[in-house]
Amino acid sequence: MARLARAFSIDDLRRMARQALPRAVFDFFEGGAEDELTLAANRAAFADVRLLPKVLVDVAQVDTGTAILGQTARMPLVIAPMGAVGFGRRGADVAIARAAAHADVPYVLSTMATASIERIAREAGGRLWFQAYVLKQRVQTTRLMERAQAAGYEALMITADVPVGGKRERDLRNDFAIPFRFTPRNLLDFASRPAWALDMLLRGVPVMENLLEMAPEANDTAQLASSVGREFDAGFNWDGLQQIRDAWPRKLVLKGVLRANDAQRAAAIGCDAIVVSNHGGRQLDGASATLAALPGVVAAVGGRCAVLVDGGVRRGVDMLKARALGAEAVLIGRPALYGACAAGEAGVQRALEILHAELVRAMRLCGAPHIEAITGDLLALPA
Repeated sequence: MARLARAFSIDDLRRMARQALPRAVFDFFEGGAEDELTLAANRAAFADVRLLPKVLVDVAQVDTGTAILGQTARMPLVIAPMGAVGFGRRGADVAIARAAAHADVPYVLSTMATASIERIAREAGGRLWFQAYVLKQRVQTTRLMERAQAAGYEALMITADVPVGGKRERDLRNDFAIPFRFTPRNLLDFASRPAWALDMLLRGVPVMENLLEMAPEANDTAQLASSVGREFDAGFNWDGLQQIRDAWPRKLVLKGVLRANDAQRAAAIGCDAIVVSNHGGRQLDGASATLAALPGVVAAVGGRCAVLVDGGVRRGVDMLKARALGAEAVLIGRPALYGACAAGEAGVQRALEILHAELVRAMRLCGAPHIEAITGDLLALPA
């Protein structure tokens, strides 16, 4: 569509998504915890990194191809797990997964997604990873793992940084909650986006399909989401992670690590990759920016496992900066979600095209004709 072709940046897609969604729904996706200091710090950390480009390097041909967890990808990027994206646009999970497959980058399906493990494998294909929250009833987590293995998912991602949910004050102020509460404030807000509201009214709120067999007596998706959210296991520890490592036969990724000693322990247990993450600023406000924590984690694991990073990636040059600091790849969440809410699968493809084109340009301007040429000597060290 012509309007989508006029989206030249991820921020352009963000504005389109904001125009399509009620404020409460947009804020649910966009917001962070409390004062949103960590949310802002993630982006600021990328802005603070400066580059020292090389000149007179042949960059007539630039190759962005790389290996992520031992398999090739078009660029050093993974689609991060995101819950409840169908609240923004029906079918968004499948749209994002299909766009990832088309772009030849891995896609991570969230436990709290509005498409099932099996549906994504059937309708999207590509390189699929599954993200699991550890639940008090471990048998439920085990069942999710078994389903992902049976469906051919190549990696399991365990999220470690949510023993309890963060305090997201935008949601409180907007009267936005799961289960939905209809108040004069949010009814007017929902009605301000009639296309979104009519779809939800006529077809219902999308169901979190992975949870259906866990609570078959629940009669709506809100009941499912709220009940499972209360069942996150705050007692999950390193022994539990070792049990998962012993049980899962494929690649294991631990998400939510900021400390170097935690990274060392994860590598020792046998994790294949670590994601340096603060959950997009949505949990502990005041946590370190992920890019600031990245070099310490990279140094700590010493190549024993891959290190990835998420939080604040909005430009192709951010991939270059993360690679120069030692990350194998970045994860993006909100950029893909903006594209999906703006224009479905085409919007996600546009987001990935923008990021890829920006990465190519940044590599040319830095004198890096291939991904392996993106090294620490491209960074301007602080005085």
